Amino acid sequence: MTTSIFETGTPLDIAGVLANKDRRAAFQREALRADSHQTLLAIKLNIPGPIKNNAAITQLFNRGVHEFRAALTANGIAVEQLASWGTVAGNELFLRTMTAAATVKQLAATFEDTTDLGRIFDVDVLDGTGHSWSRTELGAEARRCFICNRPAKECARSRRHSVADLQAYIDDMYHKTFDPEEDMTRDDH
Repeated sequence: MTTSIFETGTPLDIAGVLANKDRRAAFQREALRADSHQTLLAIKLNIPGPIKNNAAITQLFNRGVHEFRAALTANGIAVEQLASWGTVAGNELFLRTMTAAATVKQLAATFEDTTDLGRIFDVDVLDGTGHSWSRTELGAEARRCFICNRPAKECARSRRHSVADLQAYIDDMYHKTFDPEEDMTRDDH
């Protein structure tokens, strides 16, 4: 049996999560102040539980970012990297583009909904005014839970799935992505 990717890493408490959220918001405000004609992308992972980053989670992040950037390029969207963070709070990437926010958000929602790795990504898209575009503004469905396919916010609010179940999904995704031969020999298949 393979080892869980959540067995290593530094646990983060809620104060650390909130401090990182404040840091992200401050960076976004400053980036938009520098150029209000841009569309800003803030890319991160949705990682349940106290372990938000380690080598395996960084691998998932990097692979997903590679796939998302390829989708942007394939759709003629040029981006410039502003910053990239890899801290105990997780990995984050900030990109900017001159493409309209609605166009970028539509592509981001497609990535989040239709690719295996996209299911665990959160791509926030802000226009030059600082407005964070939602998928529902574009007529798209709200995000779906990657375990049961109900609305994700409903599952999160009710805590329908345990942290262990959510982590098991991500752990399985990691092993299918990076250890496909090993995955085929696992006892739980």
